[in-house]
Amino acid sequence: MVFRYIVAIAALAAFGAGQLHAEPQFPFDQVLNMDVRPMAPSKRKPSLTVAPNGSAVIDLWCKSIEGRVEVSGDTISIAPAELPAEPPAAISYGQCTPERMQADEMLRGALSQVSAWRRQGSALLLTGPSTMKFFPSTN
Repeated sequence: MVFRYIVAIAALAAFGAGQLHAEPQFPFDQVLNMDVRPMAPSKRKPSLTVAPNGSAVIDLWCKSIEGRVEVSGDTISIAPAELPAEPPAAISYGQCTPERMQADEMLRGALSQVSAWRRQGSALLLTGPSTMKFFPSTN
């Protein structure tokens, strides 16, 4: 009888230790909002949503594009589509100022240079020449 308890406790301890050292999972199928302040006058902020098959929707400061994402261990490769020449059909006030369109180009370029990812609490950090932080959407 005591032997069973010892075996059960050992099994629970091993399971718990395995959970503590488990590899963090990439947050597929979650809207990940970039940790930045909105550019006035619009409240829009960039976001990234990646499906398990690697297809992605990237909402930039002004425009939205698709992309391909490959995740392997702690490495990541993002291939964003080209920016469309035309502004979005449904556009809110201040969404596509010249500054925001330039920021779209810069963010698209930064995403294409990302080479690693890691979790920091609930945040997703994408690193390359610079580090970008994203949080899961709460709404």
